[in-house]
Amino acid sequence: MRKTFICGNWKLNHDLETTRATLREMIQKLPSSRDVEVGIAPVTTTLFAACEVAKGSRIHIAAQNVHHAEKGAYTGEVSCAHLRELGVTHVIIGHSERRQYFGETSGEVAQKTRAALDMGLVPIVCIGEQLEDREAGRTMAVIDEQLAPVLDVLHPPDVPTLVIAYEPVWAIGTGKTASAAQAQEVHAHIRAQVRSKFQEAAEQVRIQYGGSVKPSNAKELLAEPDVDGALVGGASLTADSFVGIIEAVS
Repeated sequence: MRKTFICGNWKLNHDLETTRATLREMIQKLPSSRDVEVGIAPVTTTLFAACEVAKGSRIHIAAQNVHHAEKGAYTGEVSCAHLRELGVTHVIIGHSERRQYFGETSGEVAQKTRAALDMGLVPIVCIGEQLEDREAGRTMAVIDEQLAPVLDVLHPPDVPTLVIAYEPVWAIGTGKTASAAQAQEVHAHIRAQVRSKFQEAAEQVRIQYGGSVKPSNAKELLAEPDVDGALVGGASLTADSFVGIIEAVS
């Protein structure tokens, strides 16, 4: 049985002091039930402090990005080994903002995914369509184009570790949310694509939904059979709203 995984992506928000304070408050307010796995992805410069605060708690600390190389002439980048050294356990890869603003390609996403798995990090691989793709009926084609390079670099033992986050770009930070039925349709398609290559191992892949998730809609979304969690943006910035999502689906 797949364990629900709720991960907050703080993006470019919260300084060092706020990171520590918010994590401490979250740890204090988390429900006692452990049927939901919890993660937070803070700003890179606060990862060390976040790992210190979260140590021994239920909260996994994730990075928001990583480079595929272990070392070399890559000014400004951070490797998987650097993240592991800090105590980071998960890493978000291929977020739509990385693709849109920094030109990250699906090939680069696949390279980063392979590097993360090789270093023992859990990759949270993001895929999703723009509004024009959905309106043109190209949602599944875009999903397949983004997912295929990732599946090509996986080995069968990697599959249960993989987390895939479906994030319809038109629903990120817009207040719009895909309906539960829309999310389920895409999640089922993603699992079918994994199944076509890795058979029954596809049942172990967790597929998160990302796109304006909040306490008021989380329960309905995660009631769908192939929606295994959420990658949460704005609603993860405060303890009350983030813990509210966890309580809604516990």
